[in-house]
Amino acid sequence: MTTDLTAATNFYTEVVGWRAADSGMAGFDYTLVYTGEQRVAGLMSMPEDAPPGMPPCWVGYIGVADIDRTVADLFEKGAAIIEQPRDIPGVGRFAVIADPHGAVFSLFSTDDGDMGPQLPPGSNGQVGWNELMAGDLDSAWSFYSSAFGWTRDMAVDMGGMGLYQTFGVDGGPAFGGMMTKPKDIPAPPHWGYYFTVDAIEAAAERVKAHGGQVLMGPMEVPGSSWIINCIDPQGAHFNLVSMKR
Repeated sequence: MTTDLTAATNFYTEVVGWRAADSGMAGFDYTLVYTGEQRVAGLMSMPEDAPPGMPPCWVGYIGVADIDRTVADLFEKGAAIIEQPRDIPGVGRFAVIADPHGAVFSLFSTDDGDMGPQLPPGSNGQVGWNELMAGDLDSAWSFYSSAFGWTRDMAVDMGGMGLYQTFGVDGGPAFGGMMTKPKDIPAPPHWGYYFTVDAIEAAAERVKAHGGQVLMGPMEVPGSSWIINCIDPQGAHFNLVSMKR
């Protein structure tokens, strides 16, 4: 969600390499972005009913089979329902949730139950990593793993920052990680997203050349990947990841 849809679309297509196209939904200005023919994300103008002062931001979607049942289950587990389940005609159904510590995410299901093909791991342009700065790692892990069937993968000891727990589904490759949010991060608990690019230093130069900021990095992380943490020209935080420096 952004304050300047055209500028944000131009920025991310240049930086990440996505192809953009209007969604074609009547009465709704929504831009889809693609890697090849695979749809990977969307951009929209900040809703008029957004809370005052809400900054531009990325929001991730978790695919589920039954939105209404999942929303009821999450509510019982202590989540707040920000947006009750709603239909997107001809597409599917979605809801917006805040976990018990306030981190926001969305749920999504398609009309036919088919979430579509997935890009091979490491493909440029995909969302290569999903990261939760949790209010508390132990309770966050219990909440998400019981709700979505996520399973533990590698755990990384971050020293004074605590444990970083990676996770996947059914023993498959890890696609995210979570840790207790360090006290020196002023933002509330939140999810962050890493977009995969060809090489991290070249991508960092593209971020700066097109009006964004690189806040941290390049930094090597376990698995021999390289990351940078960034802000786009409208103020939305995002991250980039690559196997190449």
